[in-house]
Amino acid sequence: MKPTSFNWTHLIACLLVAVTAVLLSFGALVTTYEAAMAVPDWPATYGHNMFLFPLAEWLHGPWDLFLEHGHRLLGALAGIITLLLAGVAWRSATRPAVRWLAVAAVALVVVQGVLGGARVLLDDKTVAKVHACTGPLFFAVAVAVAALSRRTSPDHGPATRVPVALLVASYLQLVAGAQLRHLDATVEPSTFQLLVGLHIVGAVAVTVLAAVAAATVGVGGSTSARRWAKGIVIVVGLQLLLGAAAWVANWGMPSGLLPESWQLTEPLRARSGWNAVVVTGHVVLGMMILGASVVLTIEVGALGRLVTRKGGADAAAGRAFA
Repeated sequence: MKPTSFNWTHLIACLLVAVTAVLLSFGALVTTYEAAMAVPDWPATYGHNMFLFPLAEWLHGPWDLFLEHGHRLLGALAGIITLLLAGVAWRSATRPAVRWLAVAAVALVVVQGVLGGARVLLDDKTVAKVHACTGPLFFAVAVAVAALSRRTSPDHGPATRVPVALLVASYLQLVAGAQLRHLDATVEPSTFQLLVGLHIVGAVAVTVLAAVAAATVGVGGSTSARRWAKGIVIVVGLQLLLGAAAWVANWGMPSGLLPESWQLTEPLRARSGWNAVVVTGHVVLGMMILGASVVLTIEVGALGRLVTRKGGADAAAGRAFA
């Protein structure tokens, strides 16, 4: 029997997921501490090549400099690993979905790097909002590559679209949260109230979909899928508690339940170490829910069936033009 070759694509993809998780955590801290402009130039760091910036100045310098420069180094590392992943995926006999997702990851990491540089050079919060939306998208693609490359055959799970809806809702919830994270204190109260309302509606949607997914996947689903679905429910519960804690830590208890009581008096930022942990943890946990939703979608076979249908359509088109 021919020995099975080592799955380098899966190993590198898992490494990319781990590095990206740390990268996004640093990015969340950069926003929490308003450290995006701690380094005013890009791609250099105070005139130094990014990779040659003195280690002592980075490690023993101001906290905001540590965060921003660390975020840049992690971004560069993620870019290198992504290029390596794409090369290995295309050279190995892996599934077409993995190859094209690796290509998508390369495109996204390039876009993310350009957006990060533009955020500094333009000092523009609008660019920061877009940057905060594409980061989780890149993470989701990396998780998909890691999950799909682990498998050697197409997925054939129970037919359910709820995990797909949960995946979309969890990403849109991160997008809504990014708008709140980068608000200016001078924003109109009506805008703030609208964004808070959308974020609350998104939280309800994610909670309901997570509960429904756990219930539906449990019927005829694989053991792995059931575990992922139940795990997501637990994490969503923790996320709700962190969301409430983040609100109280920054703006205190609302004076009422009506939108008129949701007044933004100052931007969302770190006011203490504990406050920073709560606020940043809320963001990071949201990204973990997104990643788990990607895995659940793959475990139930939704992505596998989509790829199979697309592959069949592409093959039919090829025969038609042959």
